Amino acid sequence: MTASSNSLSSAYHADIVRMFKSYKALGDAALRNTPDEHLHTELDANSNSMAVIVKHLGGNLRSRYRDFLTTDGEKPDRNRDGEFEMPERVSRAEIQRWWDDGWKTAMASIEALTPEDLGRTVTIRGEAFLVIEALNRSVTHAAYHVGQMVYLARHFAGPAWKSLSIPKGESAKFARGEFKQGIIERLAGEKRS
Repeated sequence: MTASSNSLSSAYHADIVRMFKSYKALGDAALRNTPDEHLHTELDANSNSMAVIVKHLGGNLRSRYRDFLTTDGEKPDRNRDGEFEMPERVSRAEIQRWWDDGWKTAMASIEALTPEDLGRTVTIRGEAFLVIEALNRSVTHAAYHVGQMVYLARHFAGPAWKSLSIPKGESAKFARGEFKQGIIERLAGEKRS
C-alpha cells in the first residue's frame, strides 16, 4: 500500500467510525426519549415498533460484525425473521441490551480495522464484498433504521420534541461546520427542556 493510499484508507476509516458513532448517538437519543408506554407502539399494521427496530438492528450488527473478517456476515444462529416478531412485550432493559450488544460488537470490529483490512474481502450471505463496501452497506442500513427510530421518538413527543441535530431556525448558530468535531453526538446527547 502506497503512502497516498494508506492516507486515504486512514481517512476513510476515521470517517466511517465517525459516521457509525453519529448514528449510534442519534439512536441512543431516540431510544432515551421514547416513553416506556410507546416502546411497543406500531403506528399502523405495516409498521415496526421501536422495540422491533432495535431488535432487528441489534441482531444485524451482531451478526455482521462478530468475527467480521473471517466468517460470513449472516451467522447461522441469526434469526432475521424472528427479529421482526414480538410475541410479548419486553422491558426497556431488554431492548437496551439488544441495542448495546449490537453496537458494542460492531464498533469493536470497525475500530480495530487497519488500512490494509479495508481492501480485504468479506462475505454476507455468501456474496463477496470489499470491507469498504460492507461498511458502506452497513452504515446505510443503520442510518435507515435510526431514521425510523428518530421519527417514532419525534412522533411520540409531539410538540414537546427537541431536535437531536440543528433545530429549525437555528442554522446561523452553527454556521461553522462542526461535523468532524462531533456535533451530532453532542446535540443528540444534550438534555433539553
